[in-house]
Amino acid sequence: MIKVASGKSTTPKAKLLDEFNASILFDKELYMQDIEGSIAHVKMLEKQKIISLEAKEKIIYGLHVIQSEIENGEYIFDIADEDIHMSIERRLSDIIGDDAKRVHTARSRNDQVALDFRMYVLKSNNEIIKLLVDLQRVLIAIASKHTKTLLPGMTHLQHAQPINFAYHMLAYLCMFKRDIERFEDSHKRNNISPIGCAALAGSPYPTNREYEAELLGFDSVSVNCLDTVSDRDFALEILFNISTMMMHVSRFCEEIVLWSSSEFGFVELSDEYSTSSSIMPQKKNPDVPELLRGKTGRVNGNLIALLTVLKGLPLAYNKDMQEDKEGVFDSVKTAKISIKILAEVLKSMKINKENMLKATKKGHLSATDLADYLTLNCEYTFRDAYRLTGEVVSYAEEINKDISELTLKELHKFEPSIKESIINTLQPQFSMNARNSQGGTSTCSTLTQLKYFERWISKRLVD
Repeated sequence: MIKVASGKSTTPKAKLLDEFNASILFDKELYMQDIEGSIAHVKMLEKQKIISLEAKEKIIYGLHVIQSEIENGEYIFDIADEDIHMSIERRLSDIIGDDAKRVHTARSRNDQVALDFRMYVLKSNNEIIKLLVDLQRVLIAIASKHTKTLLPGMTHLQHAQPINFAYHMLAYLCMFKRDIERFEDSHKRNNISPIGCAALAGSPYPTNREYEAELLGFDSVSVNCLDTVSDRDFALEILFNISTMMMHVSRFCEEIVLWSSSEFGFVELSDEYSTSSSIMPQKKNPDVPELLRGKTGRVNGNLIALLTVLKGLPLAYNKDMQEDKEGVFDSVKTAKISIKILAEVLKSMKINKENMLKATKKGHLSATDLADYLTLNCEYTFRDAYRLTGEVVSYAEEINKDISELTLKELHKFEPSIKESIINTLQPQFSMNARNSQGGTSTCSTLTQLKYFERWISKRLVD
C-alpha cells in the first residue's frame, strides 16, 4: 500500500514507519524559510492569475499566524505530518480552510525542500561570515598591542627564529580571511533559486520563476530542473567550509593549550573559560580550547557523512537525501558557538610577555643571523657560513650559553674578522626586526600587515 502524504497512520507497523520516515523533528528548523518561500510562491501565483487575490491574501495571513505560533511556542509539531512542509500546510488548512490547498500549486516537495534548505544554508553562510569578522577584530585588537612582544617562532615545534606576537596572530588572521572568502564565494555561487522546478521536470503552469527568485533575494534561477532538485553541492560546500575553518580553530586552540601549560607559560586563560581538576585544586585546565579541538572531528564527520550519502544517487530526488540536513544543522550550530567562544577566550586571555622573551633566549634563535652576517660581511659562502655557525652553536651548548650571549672574544675564536656590531645583531629583538621583507616579522612589516587587514575587514559585509 502506498502511504499518502496527508494520511494519518493507525497501525503499529505504520506508526513505526512514521517514526522512521519523518523528518519533522529536525527539519522544523526550516520553518521560517518554508513560510517565506510559500509567501513568495503565492504572490507569484496570483501575479500570474493562477490563484485569486483573495486566496493569496488568506494564505499569507494564515502563514503569518503560523509563524507567530511557532515563535511563541504555541505550535504543535506532529510526527504524523512527516515534514515541516506538510505540517505548515496542515495547520494552514485549520486556519483558512480549503484555500490552503492552493499553496502547493505548481510546485513539489522536491523543489520546496531544495528552496528551504538552500535559503537556510545561504543565511548561515552570512551569519558565519559576520562572526568570523568579529573574531578577526579581536585578533587585530590583540595584535595591535604586541608588535614588539617577542616569542620564539617555531618549526617542527622546535625554536627556530624570533618573531613578534602580533605577527603570530596575523597568521591566524590570514587563515580566517581565507575562510571568509570561501563562505563569500559559496554564497555567490549558490544564490540561485530552485523554486519552480517542481518534481524534476518543471511545471505546466504559466509560472514566473524570475519574479519569485527576486522576491526571495536570489540572483537568478537555476538552469536545469533535473539537476536542481537533486543538487546538494551547496550543503557540501558549507560543510567543507566549516570543516576547514574549524581545522584553523583547532590549530589555534592547540597552541593555546601548549602556551597555557607550565612548560610554556606564554598565556594564562581566565577562570571564566577554564576549569579546575576534580581532585587537584591547583590545576587550571584549558577545557574550552580542548573542546574546540574535539568539535573539529565532529564537523569533519558531518562532511564525510553527506559525501557518502550522495556518492551513488541516480537523478533526481531520492529519499536518501533526507539525510542531508541534520549534519548541516549540527555543523552550523557548532561553527557559530565555536567562533563566539574562541573570541571570548582570546579577549580574556592574559599574555605573559616576560616568559615569551625568556623563551627567545633558548634554542639559539639568532644562529641564522650569524650565518647571514658571515655571508654579508666576511666573504663566506652561505654554506660555509652555515657550517661555521654550527660550530659556534656547539661551543655555546658546551658552555651553557645561548648564541646571543656570546662575547666578541668568544666569537673571534671562530672568525677573527667579526666586528663588535655582531653583539647587537645576535639579539632577538634585532633578529626579529631584521626580517623586514614583505610579509616578514619585523615590527614595521607587522604594522603594514595590520593596516592591510583593517582595510580588508572594513570592506566586508557586516550589516
